[in-house]
Amino acid sequence: MLFPRVLTTALLLLGVAAAPAVADSSPTPSPSGDDSAPTRAGTSFRTATEIEQGTQATASGSAGDYLYWSFPADAGQRPTVKATVKLPEASTRKAAETWQVDVYDGLRRRQACQYGAQTRTAAQDTATVQLSCTLRTVRAWSETWADDPLPGTYYVRLTATGLPASELGLPVGAEVRVDSKDIGGSAAVDGSLGKPLVPGIATSAEESGSGSGSKKTALSSIEPDDGWTSGWWSDRWVWTAIGGVLAALAGIGGYALTRGSGRPSRVPPGV
Repeated sequence: MLFPRVLTTALLLLGVAAAPAVADSSPTPSPSGDDSAPTRAGTSFRTATEIEQGTQATASGSAGDYLYWSFPADAGQRPTVKATVKLPEASTRKAAETWQVDVYDGLRRRQACQYGAQTRTAAQDTATVQLSCTLRTVRAWSETWADDPLPGTYYVRLTATGLPASELGLPVGAEVRVDSKDIGGSAAVDGSLGKPLVPGIATSAEESGSGSGSKKTALSSIEPDDGWTSGWWSDRWVWTAIGGVLAALAGIGGYALTRGSGRPSRVPPGV
């Protein structure tokens, strides 16, 4: 009877551990109707408009412009960028338009999309173009020669490519939204960055250590809701502990099954 109880206890522990992991894997909830959502876009990396994850930003521009936004992404997150371009009226256009969304990390390295329609061509009579780019999971640490996505600020660039001269300058509207899926301990690594890759972090560190009393460089004002983690803790430690408990319970159950009932009563003592 001991082994069934051991097995039941192990299954209960496994279920308790799995419940938070399943909950964490859902996409970040997004507010609707947020009046504080940005209504403009920057024209370069330095002037990129900051947006929070789960917030839909809008902007007006002209065909041929580069539109930039920036958002924070922490270790263990897998961001998905979605962009919708509202094109000019069909009567004002004479050719198809190709639009593209690119994502860059805090070092301004272009990040590859795992999947999504990063580039799309709209026919002359199309009213909107929808683009998307799902990045690789952000890692807490990486080798200096690798181009893995790291915690910090990410930049979104939206633009049209190969436009004829007659299409340049036509008014367009854009909507951009970023959501992330929390991958959890399966993406954890043994290491962490000293600081997230956000604008101004390097210059600020140099000035604070110089002792000259100069004015501190302003850092990026956006960060994840729970702050930057990028530490050694992840839910894989929970699974490791549960694995240890299960191994101990399995050992106890195996011993209970193999030890027998002791010395038979028909065997005299001392034999």
